[in-house]
Amino acid sequence: MITAHQLRAARALLNIDQRQMADLAALSVPTIQRMEASDGVVRGNVDSLMKLVSALEKAGIELINPGVPSPTGGRGVRLREHVAKPKLKTLRQPGRSS
Repeated sequence: MITAHQLRAARALLNIDQRQMADLAALSVPTIQRMEASDGVVRGNVDSLMKLVSALEKAGIELINPGVPSPTGGRGVRLREHVAKPKLKTLRQPGRSS
């Protein structure tokens, strides 16, 4: 599946914070925080994990899992080429009118 290290690395590649990751995956910020605090493989309910992985894939992240051909082996993430920046919800600033 996905490790906490892969999740943090994927966010770094996308240049997004935990709140933005939660928006992309339709999850809560505390859920993302718990996932990133996991030791090793991220634990959570299947629906949340599927939402997370799907959101990362749509944003252009490719998860590299053990056993996949790689010069040095191990887990990792990479950003696919020619992927548009993920669409994030824009938050209105308090006290500002539209």
